[in-house]
Amino acid sequence: MRRSGLNMEKLKLNNLPIRYKLIIHFLLISILPAIGLGLLIGWTVDRIVEEQSNENTMQLIGKVNTAIENDVENLQKITYLMSFDPGVQKFLKGDTVNTGQSNNAAGNGESAEYNIRKFLQGFTTLSSEIAGIMLVNSEGDFISNEMYTRSGTQLTEEAWYKQAAENKGIFKIVGHPYGRAVMSHVDYQESEVVSAVRAIVDPETQVVQGVVLVDLKLRVIAETARDVTLGKTGYLTVVDNNGEMIYAPQHPFMQKIPAGLFTESSGITSETVDGRHLQLIYRTSPFTGWTTMGVFPMDESAFGVREITFNVVTFVFVVCMLGMTASFYLAYSISRPIGQLASFMSKAQSGDLTIRYWGNRSDEIGLLGRSFNTMLAQIGRLLSLTELQARQKREAELRSLQAHIKPHFLYNTLDTIHWMARSKGAEDIAEVVQSLSKLFRLGLSKGSDIIPLSDELEHIVSYLKIQQVRYSSKLTYSIEVEPQLQELYVLKLLLQPMVENAIYHGIKERRGPGHLSIEVVERENELYLTVLDDGAGIPPERLSMLKQRLEAVGKQDREHADTPLPDSAGSGYGILNVQARIRLTYGEPYGIMIESEPGTGTVVTLRHPVVRDSYPAKE
Repeated sequence: MRRSGLNMEKLKLNNLPIRYKLIIHFLLISILPAIGLGLLIGWTVDRIVEEQSNENTMQLIGKVNTAIENDVENLQKITYLMSFDPGVQKFLKGDTVNTGQSNNAAGNGESAEYNIRKFLQGFTTLSSEIAGIMLVNSEGDFISNEMYTRSGTQLTEEAWYKQAAENKGIFKIVGHPYGRAVMSHVDYQESEVVSAVRAIVDPETQVVQGVVLVDLKLRVIAETARDVTLGKTGYLTVVDNNGEMIYAPQHPFMQKIPAGLFTESSGITSETVDGRHLQLIYRTSPFTGWTTMGVFPMDESAFGVREITFNVVTFVFVVCMLGMTASFYLAYSISRPIGQLASFMSKAQSGDLTIRYWGNRSDEIGLLGRSFNTMLAQIGRLLSLTELQARQKREAELRSLQAHIKPHFLYNTLDTIHWMARSKGAEDIAEVVQSLSKLFRLGLSKGSDIIPLSDELEHIVSYLKIQQVRYSSKLTYSIEVEPQLQELYVLKLLLQPMVENAIYHGIKERRGPGHLSIEVVERENELYLTVLDDGAGIPPERLSMLKQRLEAVGKQDREHADTPLPDSAGSGYGILNVQARIRLTYGEPYGIMIESEPGTGTVVTLRHPVVRDSYPAKE
């Protein structure tokens, strides 16, 4: 059933006009590749843009991490420098107190605490990103240029101090100093600074001598991350290793980072927050332990892709429109002359053979049109020739009918005279009249056009007997024919015109008696009837014109067919009539051939097909 359905569809497609087929063909060629190319470009651009966007974001995050690492590394170096300062080392050993009134004066005349505070102030002056530095010894005493504590606070019990002591001299970032008892003269909010600590350890005993507390202004990190924008509304945020926000812009998409979000040191993931699909690209710094994360809506990530896709769709649309326009134009330009040629053929089929293709194209359609014109012209010529042959045949039949009427009347009259002569004893007259009567009887042949060769020979013998009576001893004749050939059939009255011409224009015109010979032979399945005479012959001019008229019989060569023969030579109507009947009945190459030489005689050969029944081989 499915195969049958496919065949029906194919059949319907084949029945479509060629114009629609061409339109479908051109549309398939022009539009399908354009659509396929557009889809391929869109898919490739989407993939490449997304990969490049992610790679660029990752590179930006890496640069931000590097900048933050430099700032933190600067803090680490400061803590190391402080641990090597002699004044600081004395403080850590308890040589100074935090009352601000030192009993131990330094070499410059200032107290040791003053010198340490001035030393610390030098760092804050050189590094504007430092919010404050506090130096705490193991007794809980401290020295700071910007920070102070509440009264009664035991700094060694602070969480940050303990974390520093646990790390045994390793620099550690503790993040925002929420809940500590240390305050700043500048009154920084806890969310505005990030604290880092490092314990100073006795290298010999590994005993913690004190802790250096450094506050880093969050502004430094904010300026680094805020300069980076991702798309229209995307941003960078910094998260510590506990998931606590170190930096986030105002009104962030994510107020809290889910635990376990960062499974690797870097990567790309997505989250849905408040119905908004967010893409997260992150990288964790191995030095700070912080993770810098790019956050932006996923629809913004495809903004550039959508713009490219829009351009590609526009391009495909324009190509499709141009393809459709070109398809309609090409289909129309090709199908229009074909339709015109089909219209011409339809008119010719209905009988109007005067129609012609009038285009001047030089392509295949123009060639078909010119061939169509040639075919119509050839058909016209063939129709004219057929009409001419039909008219000639009707004329021959009419002449034959007219010729039959007279012999029939004469035959009856002569038969009456024959019996009257015999009843009165005039045998010679009776014999001539009998021959003449037989001549007319055989000429009638009961209306048949095809008669046995024996009847044709009997007819010509009767004719020759009559002519012998007229010309007495001047005419002798002979007939040579094999007995089996007499059973063949020939057109009637073939020999009589040729014999009559031989007598009247050959033997009659010569001096002395003449001889006429009739031969009938069969060669290569064709019958040749030859009439030879030793008469005066035919002059070359008349012979040439006679041949031309014989050759023009049955053709459109009216010029030679209507050219009269010289009066002195006779009209040649009898021979032309025989030629016309043979050509009309059997066609070429059958007919009459004449060879003659003045003073020698004439040979007339009639080429006839072998017919073994009374029906003609060709109507």
